Amino acid sequence: MNDDMKSKEAPAPNSPSPGAKARRLTAWLPVLVLCATFLVGFVPMWLKSSRLNAELFRSERQARVQKIQIIFADATLDARRGDYEPARQRMASFFSLVNAELDRGLGSALPSSAPEGLKPLLAQRDDLITLLARGDPASAERLATAYANFRKTIGK
Repeated sequence: MNDDMKSKEAPAPNSPSPGAKARRLTAWLPVLVLCATFLVGFVPMWLKSSRLNAELFRSERQARVQKIQIIFADATLDARRGDYEPARQRMASFFSLVNAELDRGLGSALPSSAPEGLKPLLAQRDDLITLLARGDPASAERLATAYANFRKTIGK
């Protein structure tokens, strides 16, 4: 009978008692509540951050295109006023920025059709800069025409 009592009193080592299960669940409950609270606060902030990051990316792309366009317009206006040296410097800067944008590939701020549309303009680089360096009045008209073509290419 002693053996029968021992087996009834001592639970098997592999099966925990119902009280031990409840204590383990109670011990994990604060951790689960803390994780759920963290996620409730984290998810909306992550969504907002993602939205703002995308908006910033679009704004930076637009700013790069605007900067390129403004430099070209400034060079055209300088050439029209007869300020050929500042126009030459701005055109050199313009061509450098355009080449840098084209080298970005998929991250380029320029439209996907821009590389084909800008090839004729990029081919005129040396001619335009040389005309401006010489102070040739014909450079103003060529820049104005090139600027109009550039605006058509980028869709503005």
